[in-house]
Amino acid sequence: MNTSSSTEKTRFLAKIDWPGLLILTLPPLFWAGNFVVGRAVRNDIAPMILSFGRWLIALVCILPFAWKPMWRDLALYWQHRWRVLGVSLAGVAAFNSLVYTGLHTTTVTNGILLNSTIPILIVLFGVMFYAQRLARIQLAGLIFSFAGVLTIILHGEWQRLLSLTFSRGDLIVFSAMVCWALYTLWLRGLPAEINRIGLMGMQIVLALIALFPFYLWEQSGSAGFVWTSNAVLALAYVGIFPSVVAYLLYNIGVARVGPVRAGLFIHLMPVFGTILSVAFLGEVLRHYHFIGAASIFLGIIFAGARGRKTASR
Repeated sequence: MNTSSSTEKTRFLAKIDWPGLLILTLPPLFWAGNFVVGRAVRNDIAPMILSFGRWLIALVCILPFAWKPMWRDLALYWQHRWRVLGVSLAGVAAFNSLVYTGLHTTTVTNGILLNSTIPILIVLFGVMFYAQRLARIQLAGLIFSFAGVLTIILHGEWQRLLSLTFSRGDLIVFSAMVCWALYTLWLRGLPAEINRIGLMGMQIVLALIALFPFYLWEQSGSAGFVWTSNAVLALAYVGIFPSVVAYLLYNIGVARVGPVRAGLFIHLMPVFGTILSVAFLGEVLRHYHFIGAASIFLGIIFAGARGRKTASR
């Protein structure tokens, strides 16, 4: 009995793509910081200026490494032009601009709660439009991880759900989550021979073109950029870590493990948000943080198992 149980456990662990899971662990850390920073500088940097400045910095960082594969893959970009345009507008231009706009009138807590709907939206859209199916263990992973998110955000007190209210900012942030779910699904449809660093560069270029008119509009109005040390540091952070590093890792992760399992890692954001709050804001860890984090990690491990039913029909 013990030998059989040990063998089954070994087989289960062997099915997990550990490198893929590790690659996808860092993006939620950087994105959690993005929410905190976006809320913190809302009075210093207008949302479209923050989004445009973020991607301009990201382009400067990535272009030395991306221009050769970008040039080489031009024919592939054109061949898949509508999908490349779609991921650029939905996942790069629209997602961040909507998040920064929404954070002007909603809290980071509500934003992260809404962010946690992404894995569910990915599953929903995948089933509706791409005939995707989930293995039972991956469905269990989705449930466990979402329950962990709610445990952290609600402080382990489920009655708090009754007191949650949603504002105009919440609706704007939720529309950003719809964009990200579509981005994740569309990203998987791009062929593997397209270099991911070059693709990231092309996405940024197209996003900057789309954002430029909105940038000019905000610059010409009363909203703009207040030159403070915090604002400059915030712009540098969002331009490097949530943009270049996180997006590259997420692109690679989606290619390795698929959109549904990759989307589940979004549930790590409340965990990292808590860690950042403890490290930089002096907040205290509570029992519900540990319970929620354990549930999230368990869900990710379950979802990381390679099931036979996850592929499209």
